[in-house]
Amino acid sequence: MIKGNNIYFSNIDNDDMKYLYQWFSDVEFLKYYDYVTPVPQSKDEVNKTFSDYNSNEESIVFAVRLLSDNKIIGIAGFDDIVKCNEVATLFVGIGYSALRGKGYGKDSLNLLLNYGFNTMKLHRIQLNVLEFNVSAIKLYESVGFKKEGIFREFVLRDKLRYNMFLYGLLKSEYKC
Repeated sequence: MIKGNNIYFSNIDNDDMKYLYQWFSDVEFLKYYDYVTPVPQSKDEVNKTFSDYNSNEESIVFAVRLLSDNKIIGIAGFDDIVKCNEVATLFVGIGYSALRGKGYGKDSLNLLLNYGFNTMKLHRIQLNVLEFNVSAIKLYESVGFKKEGIFREFVLRDKLRYNMFLYGLLKSEYKC
């Protein structure tokens, strides 16, 4: 078990899928989770996404669960894993809006960094974040991520253009 202060990581099981269907049909969740247009996904689309995660060596996805009651509250993991370069792209999504801003994202982020650098032996962990996701940016910077680039006006949301920031953290910069 990969255990944090208030949460732990586990595999996503079939009983969890009903929650993922809810989150991936929630435009507000999708708006912050990914840079593609936040369009509600069907059950088949969600099933395909998670089947793809599980069927390749370039991604790892975990259920984020509360230690107190084992309830799934989000997902976290790595994709775009390039083993020969020891690099991966990190992602975290807390599914319930009422649980965001409660420290579960930070706990998840710390677990991922520890797992990535110490278990997977990564040299570099990176992420993409949209400029309007200010709370996530503060979180990433608080654990040492450095802004390395900007894809200017990369995303179109509600007829407005937004930048996407690229962040990275090297093993040598990581403070466990």
